[in-house]
Amino acid sequence: MDALTEDLIKPQVLRWARERARVPLEKLAHKLQKKPEQIDAWEKGLAAPTLNQAQRLADVLHVPLGYLFLPSPPEERIPLPDFRTIAGAQPDRPSADFIDLLDDVVVKQQWYREFLLSEGRRPLDFVGRFTAASAVIDVADDVREKLRVNSAMRDRCRNWEEFLRTLIQNAEAIGILVMRSGVVEGNTHRPLSVDEFRGFAISDRIAPLVFLNGRDAQTAQIFTLAHELVHLWIGASGISNENLRQPTGGANNATERFCNATAAEILVPAAEFDSVWEGNSVDDNIRRIGTQYRVSTVVALRRAYDLSKIGWDQFVRYYKREDQRFKAKDEVKKQGGSYFNNVIARNSAVLTTTVVKGALEGKILYRDAAQLLNVSVPSIHKIADRLEKRARPA
Repeated sequence: MDALTEDLIKPQVLRWARERARVPLEKLAHKLQKKPEQIDAWEKGLAAPTLNQAQRLADVLHVPLGYLFLPSPPEERIPLPDFRTIAGAQPDRPSADFIDLLDDVVVKQQWYREFLLSEGRRPLDFVGRFTAASAVIDVADDVREKLRVNSAMRDRCRNWEEFLRTLIQNAEAIGILVMRSGVVEGNTHRPLSVDEFRGFAISDRIAPLVFLNGRDAQTAQIFTLAHELVHLWIGASGISNENLRQPTGGANNATERFCNATAAEILVPAAEFDSVWEGNSVDDNIRRIGTQYRVSTVVALRRAYDLSKIGWDQFVRYYKREDQRFKAKDEVKKQGGSYFNNVIARNSAVLTTTVVKGALEGKILYRDAAQLLNVSVPSIHKIADRLEKRARPA
């Protein structure tokens, strides 16, 4: 036992750090090349790690080394005062991955906010224009108008993937940062959990932001984006984990239920649904609706249930099949892609462009720009080249 750490590292803090990182005891033992019994002894206070082992623990569990020497586990707070919990339910403890991701995103959002204020940006009038007590159709109509979501826009999109990209581009064009990533700070060894959250929104009249969990099926990200946009329109920051398979859409409070209902109305307007739904074939109808509105058949199926075209038992039966079909299809496309395209998506095209341009013009230190984008300093010029290529007409 290391005399330096014997009395300083508390077993309850070690256990807190492991549970915070959601790493099973056996997996931690494997990473440290120790027997599980050794880790268990540390957590029970029967032994203590050496200083070198404590450093390795801190690295693996994604906590500052100093945390392990605290007398008791620290109380971590989500860094936004109005953040609602996931789907309205209080989780026992946010994961280390989520906390670190949110910290990183908030730093970016606050930097961009200060930049916009220095440039004279005035508050955006659509943020907080409505409340969760407003009429669903009024909010949905306003979002569709602002983002130019209409039949012409859908017709220009060849598929739902292009529809998602266009939605993101239109959102950023009116002042919303949209970030999309499946990992923490570009670290592929720290994948995000879809079970914990699908997305979140930061409501701010200067620099509103939406984050999409890139680990989720791409088809599901369309609904999540619409859901988070509604959060902005009602001026409510929040973490979301909607689940269309549940009768309430996975929502445990009125705000989340309102956002779910409005997101569905944005994507597939109820007034148009009756004219599109034909005959008794559920298969034919959900595929036609999915194609026409550039949404997944799962969203089309949920809309059919919400508008009383099918019953709950029928919905569940079809949902299981369609959900498995899309998961299998999406798994083939999972991850991959250009590194620099991923950097741009992770940081939003608008923020990335602003930061890189600032570095090239000498307004931001290259070191600071790289740190903000979670990239190396030499990558700044390569990202600039990629942004220039993206800006060229096709």
